[in-house]
Amino acid sequence: MTGERVVRRLAAILAADVVGYSRLMGRDEHGTLHRLKTHRAERLEPALARHGGRLIKLTGDGALVEFPSAVGALGAAIEFQQAMAEVNQDQPDTAIVFRIGLHLGDLIVEGDDLYGDGMNIAARLEAEATPGGIVISRTVHEAVTGRLKATFDDLGSLTLKNIERPVQSFGVKWVPADWTATAPSIAALSTSDTPLRLPDKPSIAVLPFQNMSGDPDQEYFADGLAEDIITALSRVGWFFVTARNSSFAYKGKAVDIRQVGRELGVRYVLEGSIRKSGNRLRMTAQLIEASSGDHLWADKYDGTQEQVFDLQDQIVERLIGALEPKLRASEITRARQKRPESLTAFDLVLQALPKHATMTAEGFTRAIELLDRAIAIAPTYAQALGYAAWCRALRPFHGLSPDPAGDMREASALARRAFDSDPNDPIALRAVAITVVLVGKDYRAGLDLFDRSLAIDGNAALAWGLRGWVNVWAGEAAAAIEDFERALRLSPFDQWISNYANGMAFALNLAGRHVEALAWAHKCMQHNPHWSASHRQVIASHFLSGQHVEAKRAAMAYLQVEPSFTVHYWVETGPFRRTPEQERVFSALHLSGLPE
Repeated sequence: MTGERVVRRLAAILAADVVGYSRLMGRDEHGTLHRLKTHRAERLEPALARHGGRLIKLTGDGALVEFPSAVGALGAAIEFQQAMAEVNQDQPDTAIVFRIGLHLGDLIVEGDDLYGDGMNIAARLEAEATPGGIVISRTVHEAVTGRLKATFDDLGSLTLKNIERPVQSFGVKWVPADWTATAPSIAALSTSDTPLRLPDKPSIAVLPFQNMSGDPDQEYFADGLAEDIITALSRVGWFFVTARNSSFAYKGKAVDIRQVGRELGVRYVLEGSIRKSGNRLRMTAQLIEASSGDHLWADKYDGTQEQVFDLQDQIVERLIGALEPKLRASEITRARQKRPESLTAFDLVLQALPKHATMTAEGFTRAIELLDRAIAIAPTYAQALGYAAWCRALRPFHGLSPDPAGDMREASALARRAFDSDPNDPIALRAVAITVVLVGKDYRAGLDLFDRSLAIDGNAALAWGLRGWVNVWAGEAAAAIEDFERALRLSPFDQWISNYANGMAFALNLAGRHVEALAWAHKCMQHNPHWSASHRQVIASHFLSGQHVEAKRAAMAYLQVEPSFTVHYWVETGPFRRTPEQERVFSALHLSGLPE
């Protein structure tokens, strides 16, 4: 397994076992086995199917089942236990009774098999349940409270066999009339048999956030938070967001995420909860792929009651900053899996983005090919036009263009077309902004365009990062550092992280903070060692911090990769204002051994 990537996912695990199975088998082996198989086929498997469960493993008298949501897992568990209670009324002498344990946790995935503590905790919780009962962990309790017709007894922190830490646990109670065999299941609540057609672009629904505080006054905060997230997502521009009235129709209901996806016609669902403890507030959020029920991302946010509205703004900012790149990455993966003949202009743009982000000659060439195909399909597609302009403007700057003058001409023309096609698309605006600076060194126009883009979508990490680069080229170190800090805070795991890190290193060097710059330059190198710009800031940072031997060694290594590089060409083709601070960086590169 060394060197292989470990695949994990969040899932709810149900562990079920028969009470006194050995005694029953000793009394009537054939009859017990027959009844057990009948209960599995007629009661357990239908309950699992209705609530989205996947049978992982059958033991002699038990089962392990995976669910994409804790609500579905507990719904299936209650439905099954209620069905067993009803059938056992008619056969008390031959009754088969189950215990069930549930846990929501992180699991290791190998093919169709799952491993990890999450499986073990569910099995140990099952042993703590009363005959015919259910015990759940704290993580399940937090996810289901208020979403199912059930109540919970706090069992405290239980010490479970072979589990290192105590697990806070809850016993589950329900009213039998709410869970009779004829009661509608969660999955049966759909009012339509025909799923809505998915839009051509990514689509998301934001469900009402659960108020888990026990304080009705916090309900307004939970609802307001979901509304603000819907509004913020609506500004992003490149995906479809279901209106508030549609998603809030699920408020107070136990829902299956896959059902929500079908009914609202969305690919992704965002759900979350609010909890108040004393003066503290905690919000959790998770992004789920509706068709599979897979959890793609989750996070939590903390703050104080006095800062409730500031906290709401901060949560929305951080959430959208993290969510937008995660959605983009998921959509890129989906686009790669489509057949070539079925690719749309949107999917071609998605496939171009990671090629563009490599900042290599091959990456730029491939990205431009894909973007040109998208423009041929949709000549007024502003985002495709903007990215195509940006790619062509970047190639000469990095010394990777076969025709620098031609690239600059085409970049300028494409940027103009992108702006004319949609002057209010924030993604197209930021691509046009960076292009006008690369082509014409028009820093004021570039910053104005970035400000226009950010006025529409202020939580776009990439826009803040690119704005930082404009300030680097203009020689405005303090403003650049502030922009990069904003980008990194919004999206610390973005595919553009090397770009932000390299820009931060450059800006810190301009500010005279060379030791800090070196740390960021190394971080950039770790994320994207094939990007030539990462080497340049390592060299400059070493030299400017007094580490001349290391700078010369780094320069020699760089020339092995880019033997034709000269400081003069890079400076002349770049959009630098040529401030004294920038000149010190250029001089450091030359004094380290790079050709002038």
